[in-house]
Amino acid sequence: MNNLRDAEVAGKKVLMRVDFNVPRDKDGNISDDAKMTAALPTIEYILHNGGKLILISHLGRPKGKVNEKYSLKKVASHLEDLISAVVKMTGDLTSAETKKMVDALEPGEVLVLENIRFYPGEEKNDDDFAKQLASLGDIYVNDAFGTAHRAHASTAGVAKYLPAYAGFLMEKEVEMLNEVIESPESPRMAIMGGAKIADKIGLIDNFLDKLDTIIIGGGMANTFLKAMNKNIGKSICADELLQEALRLLKKAQQKGVKFLLPVDVVVASEISADAKSSVVGVDNVSDEVMILDIGPKTAHDFVEQISKAKTIVWNGPLGVYEYDQFAEGTNSIARAVAACSAVSVIGGGESAAAVHKLGLEEGITHISTGGGATLEFLEGKKLPGVAACEN
Repeated sequence: MNNLRDAEVAGKKVLMRVDFNVPRDKDGNISDDAKMTAALPTIEYILHNGGKLILISHLGRPKGKVNEKYSLKKVASHLEDLISAVVKMTGDLTSAETKKMVDALEPGEVLVLENIRFYPGEEKNDDDFAKQLASLGDIYVNDAFGTAHRAHASTAGVAKYLPAYAGFLMEKEVEMLNEVIESPESPRMAIMGGAKIADKIGLIDNFLDKLDTIIIGGGMANTFLKAMNKNIGKSICADELLQEALRLLKKAQQKGVKFLLPVDVVVASEISADAKSSVVGVDNVSDEVMILDIGPKTAHDFVEQISKAKTIVWNGPLGVYEYDQFAEGTNSIARAVAACSAVSVIGGGESAAAVHKLGLEEGITHISTGGGATLEFLEGKKLPGVAACEN
């Protein structure tokens, strides 16, 4: 990847793609600025070295139309609180006024462009729009790993017209994720949870060629259990993928990969805070209940395997962890990953949220800022935003 440290930024207009698509409360105030703070090392490096910084981000899904609900005004204001620099904000980025603001930028100043997804040319990766965007800068930096799987004008198209470099966050994400999948240190482990197996079939397939142990929990475990002729009651299940699940189980056996599924589970007849739950073996799930977490024996077995691992990637909770009584499986896994000596990478989303909730960040080697981008990268797909920084 082209390294930002090799770029001359002094006095240059640096067009930088960031992922400031941050969670907000009902009043539009930022409720978690982790994505913003993750980009600060790159921002501060450019400013410290005399760059004139122009930031591009999206927020939400305005579908190519101006929508005040998704304006980046509060994001720009919050950024000014995080850095010791003047932060200005544009209106319409295609206007003459924006061009004037760009030309008036002084070294060490920041200009935030309004939500890039207000423009239909962004998600279409329209060439003319990418060229117009590129005309605002002298060099391009992509530090938005979370959007690297999208071939949009601001993540890929613009790199055709400017020298392109990876920001420090992008560089770190690629480095850490590569380390996990290429690590020579065994045992190498993946912990896979969450509700949707469809999104992760390709990932599991890829992992079976690279890792030693795969732990499956959450809603996606149900499809494997049903494929093995276990009764799963009213639990969610991807019936159309039962044959695929059997194929993966067979492949794991052929490759000598440990493929661990729950042996006991927490069940209830409904998903609610006061639902009456119980623990049963996977051979004793009745028709009227749902599987909502891994059981204590399963958690114990999984934790034992985690303690032996040298490399771990974890994506997705192992139960409906939003409810305390179905969160113990996820929490026990989070504590075990944080306590072990392995190189550990967490693939964003709900598993990252569980780690944050328990205050275990210090014990994790790397918490990825990507959701879909992390999964696609680990699956072995070439991400357009990463490729743009390699040309």
